[in-house]
Formats: sequence, structure tokens, C-alpha cells
Amino acid sequence: MGNLFAHIKNLFSTFPKIKSLEGLQRLDKADVLFHNLVAEKKVPGLAVTILDNGEQVLQKGYGFTDLEKRDKVDPKRTVFRIASISKCITGLALGKMVEDGIVDLDESFYTYVPYYPKKKYDFTLRQLASHTAGIRGYKGKEFALNQAYSIKDSIAVFKNDPLLFEPGSDYLYNSFDFVLLSLVMQEASGVPFQDYVKENILMPLGLKHTFSPNEMDIDSGVVENKTQFYTKRAICFTEAAEVNNAYKLAGGGYLSTCEDIAKLGQAILDRQLLQKETYNQLLTSQVVNGKPAYYGLGFQVSQDAKGRPFFGHVGNSVGAYTNLFVYPREQKVISILINCTDPKVQKELDLAIDAVFEIRA
Repeated sequence: MGNLFAHIKNLFSTFPKIKSLEGLQRLDKADVLFHNLVAEKKVPGLAVTILDNGEQVLQKGYGFTDLEKRDKVDPKRTVFRIASISKCITGLALGKMVEDGIVDLDESFYTYVPYYPKKKYDFTLRQLASHTAGIRGYKGKEFALNQAYSIKDSIAVFKNDPLLFEPGSDYLYNSFDFVLLSLVMQEASGVPFQDYVKENILMPLGLKHTFSPNEMDIDSGVVENKTQFYTKRAICFTEAAEVNNAYKLAGGGYLSTCEDIAKLGQAILDRQLLQKETYNQLLTSQVVNGKPAYYGLGFQVSQDAKGRPFFGHVGNSVGAYTNLFVYPREQKVISILINCTDPKVQKELDLAIDAVFEIRA
């Protein structure tokens, strides 16, 4: 009995903002599940931030940023690749440009990029942002390109390929849609995409630890906090292949901390920066052939494993696997960053996420 009381006392000291015993037990369960992912060698390291009604109920690093040096993950400082959560940042920037009259969602892509090879069908910015434009996905080793392409130069990889379907008639998730979207945005604004996003999205939202790959290369102080990137093998983790994600910054290139990504989610939940009508467009699932695509404009708009509605994104990149789940009904934000190419742990993450749902700060 004494051990039980000691454990409960320890829980209250570990999670001081949780007042109920049930909430502590559920948060303890989630904490153990995250811990076990490292203990069972399913991931090298991960960072987790969970917000409830804007209050931080869990923020913790598990495992290592560098397996050889045994450097531990710090959720405030460790910088991960965020993979396709980048699309959420781009969605916000697109919304800002629409509000400022720089672009029109339903305008032809060719209005802004007339030099792109003409296809059988025209397509719009809305179709690019919702993956309904018919642009193809990766082929072969394109997922792990290590070329120092600019956004404009990178379209050579896929620009001569035909559309896979008539725009608006189907859905195909891919990152080349967002390469084209970022090209539109910088052509229309006359400002490099990463500069526009930094000035209009990252800085206003206080995301001080969110970077493009180019910034990571320049700022040696930031590099010290960047995790190593790993790939999971049968019996160990090996360092992931070298890649250059600068050209696909909009769709999967940003790097950030777990804390910043949770802050991003909370800002969207609170409807900061953009107008309500703009958020409604970004966060409403597109409809294709009378059925929801479960994707808005840069955001997954879906349900989790237990059927709870959320918006956000799951991401997978070389050396990274990520979750950003924002639950508007429950007012929760869950940010999880892992430093390993798809480690096949979404079921475990879902169990941990489910454990936090009766928690109240």
C-alpha cells in the first residue's frame, strides 16, 4: 500500500497541472506507452507535447537524438524533420495570400506559372492544395532526392509527365502538388517562399524554432540541436540516407521542435492570424465524386482510430515520422515527433493518444 501511495504522490509531482487521480493514471499510461517505444527499441527517440484547453499537460522527450553519443531528446530544443506537417504551415500561408488578394484559390495554376508545360486539363490552386489536381507522386528513389534544387528547378523532375486523372475527379496524396503550390506562391508574391512563410506565419505565431533546411545549414547554433535521422533495420537503427528537402519545403521540408508544433496546433485551434472564413476553407474536407476526401487545403480533416474528429497531419519522411492531431471538440492538441523513417508504430501512438482523452488540466 505504501508503494501505491508513493507512486500516486510521484504522479502528482510529475504532472502538477492534473488534479484528478483518473487523469493522472491515464497520463501515466500514455507516458509509459511512449517510454516503451524507446525501451523496446521501436524508435530511437521521440518528443511529445500534449495541450488541453491551452494548458500543457505533458511535454517530454524519450530516447536519444544521437544513439552513439546517447544525447537525450529535449522537447523544447531538439529539432526534428516534421515531414508532411509542413503542409499545414503552407496551408496557413496560402490562406494568408488569399486574404491579402495575392492569389485566388479557384484561379488556374497557369495564371501564375505560365511556363509550366501545358497538360490535357487545366487545374487550380484549390485542387493542388487538396491533392485533386492529378499530379503524380514519387517514383523510385524520388522520395529521398539529395539534389540542391531550387523550387523552380525541381519541377524538372515531374513537369513533363501527364496528369493521372481529370482534376477534381479523384484524389491522390503527394508532395509534388505542394512544390507547385509553393512555386505559385513565390511567383505571385515576388518573395521567396521560405521568406514569405517566415515573415507572415512563423514569426507572427512565435514559432522561433521552426526552420527550412537552408537555415539549418547556415545557423551552426541550430545544428547543435538537430537530431540525427535514422532508418529502422531488422535488428538495429542505421543513419538515414542524406537528403535535401529544400525544394519540397512546402510539402515536407520544414524542421521544428515538438513544442513549436503544438503551439502551431493551438494557434489554429484558437483561430489566430487568419479569418474564421479562411479557416473554414482550409479545414473543410473536399468532396470528390460525392464523397469526402478527408483532406482540406494542407490539412487532413478526418477521424482518429477511435472515431474522434481531428484536423492536422501525419507525416513520414527520410529520418522522420510525425503526428499533429488537433481536436476541436475536446480542445486538445497532440504533437509527436520521431527521428526515424516510418517505424510502424502508429497503433502504439494511437493507444497513447487514446489514453489522454479523459484528462483535464
